[in-house]
Amino acid sequence: KLISGLDDHSRFCVIAELMVRASGRRVCSAFVGALERYGIPDEVLTDNGKQFTGRFGKPRPAEVLFERICRLNGITHRKTPVRTPTTTGKVERFHQTIQQELLDDQAPFEDLAHAQAALDAFVDDYNSRRPHQSLAMATPTSRFRAMQAERREALQLWLPPQLVAAPIGAQCEERPDDLNHEQALVAGADAVEIDRVVPASGNLKLAQQQFWIGPLNAGRSITLWIDTKSVHLSFEGRHLKTLPSRLGEAELTRLRSVGARAAGPPPAPPVAMLTHGVALEAERTVNACGLVGLGGVQIGAGQSLAGRRVTLRLERGLIHVIADGVLQRTVPSPLVAQQWTRLRGARVAGPAPHSQIGPTTVRRRVSVRGAIRVATQRVQVGLAHARKVVTVELHDTVVRVVDDDGEILKIVPRTTDREVIQHKAHGRDVRVGG
Repeated sequence: KLISGLDDHSRFCVIAELMVRASGRRVCSAFVGALERYGIPDEVLTDNGKQFTGRFGKPRPAEVLFERICRLNGITHRKTPVRTPTTTGKVERFHQTIQQELLDDQAPFEDLAHAQAALDAFVDDYNSRRPHQSLAMATPTSRFRAMQAERREALQLWLPPQLVAAPIGAQCEERPDDLNHEQALVAGADAVEIDRVVPASGNLKLAQQQFWIGPLNAGRSITLWIDTKSVHLSFEGRHLKTLPSRLGEAELTRLRSVGARAAGPPPAPPVAMLTHGVALEAERTVNACGLVGLGGVQIGAGQSLAGRRVTLRLERGLIHVIADGVLQRTVPSPLVAQQWTRLRGARVAGPAPHSQIGPTTVRRRVSVRGAIRVATQRVQVGLAHARKVVTVELHDTVVRVVDDDGEILKIVPRTTDREVIQHKAHGRDVRVGG
């Protein structure tokens, strides 16, 4: 992947860096390198990639690292309208120039380092010697004016702690452990442990990082084991989950000053050291379609769980979907052994969950013709019950319809094993005229 940036006035290329994976941290590292070399611009224009903006983030918009760098350095961040690549036409034309003048006649590169060296040579020629038609055949260097060093120092460029120790070009190396590769730009520090009480919202904030623990754990004391690569969360010695750390050495030093203690060994081994035979767990939020993302694939958790936080347990080629400690469904696992060690937020699994007790229960309003439909199966309840709201119990072999007094209205064989999507009865519109 190529991350590139041009000065709008002079067409001078300020960023041209290759990376195996264009993650948010690596894009920001390239951006910060340009700010250090050339100074802080007044504005920056990007597309709507998730590395640049979190305004389309799910389940709610959030500020990403690139936006934070712009905000804290006084840079106006402008974004293109959706599906309008012509707005960034200058940089797209630059990509076409690279394709035509460098890559079309170029044999495959031996590795990423050789590709970066060839790209650097091309950019130097593009900036300094190649005449540019839009500049009346002048070179970009003749029009470009970098910010003076004195002014750059006076402005005191804000750098995120995650990128302070990153050497230029460090993003060209790909770490095999996806859990920690985003933190590879920061040198390690001695780990600390600190205890905190989970707030009522279930969203605990510590320094510059937030941890979703869930409102069910509100009021409980949780222990956080923290270094610059990982954060392990534990309840009374039982490991809950492991997340990538967004805290640098400066944040760890501040935590020590407010009572954090020196940490012992981590409460859980790195996921990369686990074998395929070890059961793992990872937490995800179910989207509106009833799906969760795991290892780059979509897993069907069920629409009845939409918007809820679930635990996915990977064990012997299966994925168990668990909500509130109860097993909701089991599906075949599409993940191979190598993907197991790269799951975001994965941890060693705890005790096996217990199965759901009792049948699936839904509510339905009987139509004016005395019928209901559940899981695509039509059940004739009777005209005498038209417009009533009833409870439907879906057993393995039968469907039972019960009224609010507990009286059984109908029992019929179950003819479908389709998933129940709608769990609540639709209310009838009531309109009052004057």
